[in-house]
Amino acid sequence: MKDLTPIYHKSDKIIFADRCKPLIEAADAQHLKLHGLARASYPGLPLRTKDLPGLLSVGIWDAPKNQQWGLTTHYNEGIEVTFLETGKLVFEAEKKYTLEPGDMTITRPWQPHSLGDPNITPSRLHWIILDVDVRKPHQKWQWPQWLILDPEDLKQLTILLRQNENPVWSAGNEIAGCFKKIAHVLTKPENSLQISRLTILINELFLSLYESLKKRQMKLKPELITSHRTVELFLQSLSEDQELLSREWTIDSMADYCHLGVTHFTRLCKLLSNMTPIQYLNHQRIEAAAIMMRQKPDLSMTEVAFRCGFNSSQYFATVFKRLRGCTPKVYKNSTVIP
Repeated sequence: MKDLTPIYHKSDKIIFADRCKPLIEAADAQHLKLHGLARASYPGLPLRTKDLPGLLSVGIWDAPKNQQWGLTTHYNEGIEVTFLETGKLVFEAEKKYTLEPGDMTITRPWQPHSLGDPNITPSRLHWIILDVDVRKPHQKWQWPQWLILDPEDLKQLTILLRQNENPVWSAGNEIAGCFKKIAHVLTKPENSLQISRLTILINELFLSLYESLKKRQMKLKPELITSHRTVELFLQSLSEDQELLSREWTIDSMADYCHLGVTHFTRLCKLLSNMTPIQYLNHQRIEAAAIMMRQKPDLSMTEVAFRCGFNSSQYFATVFKRLRGCTPKVYKNSTVIP
């Protein structure tokens, strides 16, 4: 797997790929029981390099009482499947759900999600995070070689997972059974055949997942896996995310962020916004600056300019006047806000 360490952006902060630090701290403090295997700094005992490459984390928590932590909005570095065995749990991915026993969630690397409202309630939750070598919707999935489903079945599973982003499903008995068997293996670390058993059970899990999704005859959306979708998400993030907006962008760096060539990225940006990438960036920065001046009138023009990504207050004033028809100072002092 190549290095695709993601940095995501949401609202007014940078969000790195989540490694579930609050869960790890709660387990260390014995506020719940946790069994798992993982790599990087995901929750669980460390996997050896040779064991199940691409598996980022597989595990189970058993929280017998209300917790003092939750998993706030985050992303993972792979596709994550969770299964709620007992209890209830608030889960949010664009909208809020209350998971019931037997529910399953599926999230892709670009889907923000959270657990808890805001804290975790008594629950027994299973999960697996598997890196498929993508971070953006249009990229081609690369499954680990030890996942030995028939190539055609794996191809169809990939289509079902890529072309439908519904995050919550009923797991069904077979998927539930797979997670429970995986949990049994994880709670017996002395088993010398642990990795072999996990390899078989994770294959069984994804085969059951394929069979389950296939039976649902769900409506697929090919538009979810296009570079058009990737650029659309990026432009949306620029309009929502102050931290992302204030970065030092060039056309090259924006295209690289989207894992696209400059020409293709520029064409899609023009198609979606009727602006060049730099025009769109400046438009969003000026919109953010106007809001900032209304909400934080004590900030100087220089502070506003720098917070919105402009390298100089003079250039900020030039762009602001071109787009708003007046200088920032006049806008700020105006009693009528356009």
